[in-house]
Amino acid sequence: MDHLIWEQEPTRPLRQPILVTAWDGLFDVGGAATGALEALRREVATRVGHVDADEFFDFNERRPYVRIDENGDRRIEWPRNDIYALPLDDRDRDLVLMEGVEPHLRWRTFVDTVVAVVERFDVKMVVTLGAMIAETPHTRPPDITGSTTDAALADLMRLDRPSYQGPTGVVGALHEHLDRLGIPAVSLRASVPHYVSGTPNPKASRALLERFERVTGLPTGWADLDDEAREWELRVNEAMEGDDEIIHYVTRLEERYDTKAASSLPNAEDLAAEFERFLRQNDDD
Repeated sequence: MDHLIWEQEPTRPLRQPILVTAWDGLFDVGGAATGALEALRREVATRVGHVDADEFFDFNERRPYVRIDENGDRRIEWPRNDIYALPLDDRDRDLVLMEGVEPHLRWRTFVDTVVAVVERFDVKMVVTLGAMIAETPHTRPPDITGSTTDAALADLMRLDRPSYQGPTGVVGALHEHLDRLGIPAVSLRASVPHYVSGTPNPKASRALLERFERVTGLPTGWADLDDEAREWELRVNEAMEGDDEIIHYVTRLEERYDTKAASSLPNAEDLAAEFERFLRQNDDD
C-alpha cells in the first residue's frame, strides 16, 4: 500500500507479536490511551514505519505545524500515525505499537492499512486502548472495561461482549473489520472523570498499562507513571479547594464507587496463562 511508508526493519524478527493501538480522537479522552502507548514505547521501541497523512486528513480540521529546526530550516509536521516495533527479549512474544491521530477521511482504507500491519508482522492479536468520560471520582483507580467479540476469549479473560450502539470512531470500524477477518481483538477502555476530561490524565494511562500487563503477562512499566499520577491527583485536589459544590459531588462519586461491587478477577499469573493458552489454540487451529 502506497500510504504505508516503511522506514526500517525491527532490530530482530518479531515473535508472535501483539499489535497495540491508540489514536488521539473521540476514543482518547484526556489523552489516556495515547499517553499509555507513549509511556510503553519510551526510548526502547524502534519506529519502523508510518502512514502517509495526505489521504486521511482534512487539513482544515487538523492543520499541520510549521517548525524551525536547529539549523534554521523550515519543517512541516503533518498529523502522524507511527508504527513501532518493541522486542521483549525476556518474553515469548513481542509488541507492535501503532500510535497517532484518528483520521478524518477514508476510514475503511485506514482500517485496511492497520490490517496490512497485522499481516506484515504476522500479528496474533490486536489490543486497542481507549478512554471515555464517566461519572467516576479522580481519587480512585480508574475503571478499565475490557471487551471482545470472541466468545471463547471473553470467557477466558472475563471480558464483556460489546453492547454499545451509536456513533463510533475508527476503533469501532477496526474491531468490526477484524471480527469479520477472524483476527482476535480486545478493547481496553479507561473511565475518565468527566469534570477533568480536558487535561492529560496519566492516572488513566497508568491503569490501562496495568490492565494490559495483567491480561497479557507482558511488561509495560506502568509503575513508572506512579509519580505523574500522584501529581495529577494533587493538582486536581488543589483546583477543587474552596468549591464546596464540586467537593460534595466528588464525595458522592467516591461513595458510589466504594459501594459498587468490584468484579472478581483472577490473579495476573492466571490471566496471563489463560491468554497464552488461547493464542496457542488459535495457532493450532
